[in-house]
Amino acid sequence: MTQDERRIYLIKALLSDEAQYRDMKIPDDIQQQKRLLRALFNVRMPKPVSDPFIEIQDAYLQEATRQKGITDLSDLTPLQEGIYLWQGDITTLRCGAIVNAANSQMLGCFCPNHGCIDNAIHAYAGIQLRAACAELMVKQGHEEETGRAKITQAFNLPCDYVLHTVGPIIRSWLTRKDKELLASCYRSCLEMADQNNIKSVAFCCISTGEFHFPNDKAAQVAVSTVKQYKEQTNSEIEVIFNVFKDIDLQIYQNLLR
Repeated sequence: MTQDERRIYLIKALLSDEAQYRDMKIPDDIQQQKRLLRALFNVRMPKPVSDPFIEIQDAYLQEATRQKGITDLSDLTPLQEGIYLWQGDITTLRCGAIVNAANSQMLGCFCPNHGCIDNAIHAYAGIQLRAACAELMVKQGHEEETGRAKITQAFNLPCDYVLHTVGPIIRSWLTRKDKELLASCYRSCLEMADQNNIKSVAFCCISTGEFHFPNDKAAQVAVSTVKQYKEQTNSEIEVIFNVFKDIDLQIYQNLLR
């Protein structure tokens, strides 16, 4: 199957899977088809699916990521020993694990085509990631606590694992407790990585954006927590700070000089 044929197959399968979508017309424009497919991935609840669907979905997503371009950790240059700064799409990074800024449900973002990292990671990992997270949450029996971390396979992402952590939500002014909870997110992910013999971890900017943690304060917590963890534990884990915005890039560069 071509990539276009895979996309149409997946769209048709997902539309037929839900009664309210079965009469929806598939657009002719390729970009609109891609947006529709991602939206259908986003809203699909975790439930069984056929082996042919998984096979075609996996081929489609892996090719889509290949076309975007994969960056290998070995291609990056550290700013400090074992610490990297990279501006790019975290879903295209080949390393030990990437960190997902999750919500307390731990099931990914259900908002169609939303711009959050949670949405992107689940969209390009495939529907298996939501199913794996759902299984973890059923076993746990309650929502995920802020500052903790969970681990899953990465499925169709080029990394090996995804570390999921729930950061603090800033509703008014920033408090000491907020900073402590954010620091706990970074420590928990690093601990989880070391426990699973993961040699490198790429952190997104946890709690910024939708969770309203000020970017400069979040960066200070991130850098200080990672450095402290590596010093206290003698961990040789390599850490990548992944940023999107130029202003965030400058903040991290200043902190890592």
